Formats: sequence, C-alpha cells, structure tokens
Amino acid sequence: MKRAGFTMIELIFVIVILGILAAVAIPKLAATRSDAEIAKIATNAAAVVSDYGANWTARADLNASTNWEDVTNAPLNTSGTSTLAVLSTTALTTPLYLTDGTNNCVTFTPVAVSGMYSSLTVGVSAANTSSVCDAVRTRVLNLAKTHAFGGTGVL
Repeated sequence: MKRAGFTMIELIFVIVILGILAAVAIPKLAATRSDAEIAKIATNAAAVVSDYGANWTARADLNASTNWEDVTNAPLNTSGTSTLAVLSTTALTTPLYLTDGTNNCVTFTPVAVSGMYSSLTVGVSAANTSSVCDAVRTRVLNLAKTHAFGGTGVL
C-alpha cells in the first residue's frame, strides 16, 4: 500500500534547513542596511562640497543672506536629530550636519573671507562612536579639510 505525502522526519529536515538559511541571511540583510546608510551619508557629503564649489564658481556671491537651499539640495540638518531636509530658511552662516539619526557624522561650516563665503570647512568628528559614523569617517577622510574656492563667476 503506497501513500502520497511527506513523513514527519522529512518535514523536520526541511524546517531545520530553512532555519539555518534564515540564520545566515538575516545578519547579512542587517549589514546591508547599515552599508546603504553609510553610502548615502558619504555620497551626500561629496555632493555638498561639489554643489558648494559649483555654486561659488557660477555666482561668486555666497554671502550672509544666502540660504543653504540656494547652494545644495542635499538633506542636511542643524542638529543631531533624525530629521533631514533641505533647509530653505537656514542662512549659509549656520553650520549644518549630515547625521546617522543620532550623531552628527559630518559637519559643514562655511568660512567668510572678506564678507564672502568662498571656503567650506568639512569636519568629521572622532567623538561619534556609532558604527555608521565610524565607517563614514573613513569614507570621507579626503573631504575633511577646508575647501577654498576661487574664480569670479561664470560670464
């Protein structure tokens, strides 16, 4: 007499195999989320420096009345909160940050030279010990300096 179906042992083996696969896959997925956050912050940091330089080259008129929204559309904030947005009413004189949601990973501070903000200091704090900020620090180390932009505008 032949019966169709699976035995209890076969079903247990399948469940054990699926459990092992899940145990391997779940940590990999969690690491992928952190890697994406690190890449996003590093890319936004490079974009802010590039946008700032391009804006200075095009206008050569970054002064105290300029807002960050006029310079870049990268999501920045004024403190270490998880809220990131393009800050339309924040003056260029205010330092802004890229954050991991809790810690300020990257700081952008415009520097005035003769009343014009022709330099941008990018800082990466060593005090922030989150795993995301640690990884961002190594990725944007080449940006962590004062960038001086020259030229007089595009004619």
